[in-house]
Amino acid sequence: MSLTVIILFVPVLVLILLLANALLATHRPDSEKVTPYESGFSPFLGQTRAPFNIQYYLVAVLFLLFDLEVLLLYPIAVSLYSVSTYGFVIAIIFFVILTLGLVYEIGQGALYFTDQRSSIKPVNNASDKVS
Repeated sequence: MSLTVIILFVPVLVLILLLANALLATHRPDSEKVTPYESGFSPFLGQTRAPFNIQYYLVAVLFLLFDLEVLLLYPIAVSLYSVSTYGFVIAIIFFVILTLGLVYEIGQGALYFTDQRSSIKPVNNASDKVS
């Protein structure tokens, strides 16, 4: 296929599919489908500054951090022959620092959404019992 045929065929196909969707699809919107938020929070309940758990933001920041790590891993892998040993060592140092940060975050309990101290049950010692 030539590029001209593809350039002409794709918009025609898109218009046909959009028209078929508009004519054949059932349109029954309910209250959940028309809400502007996908987070589950209703925008009209109470105050606008409702308390929100900070750990959701922390997980989002950590996701972005390690997503960028993967994003930087690909160019390093592709250009490994041209960056020589110096570039490889710098990349390893970068990834070791990020890995140590992840281990620190896990050690501090930043990725837990419940209070881990409240789930630990006390040990029954014989000295705790009153006779």
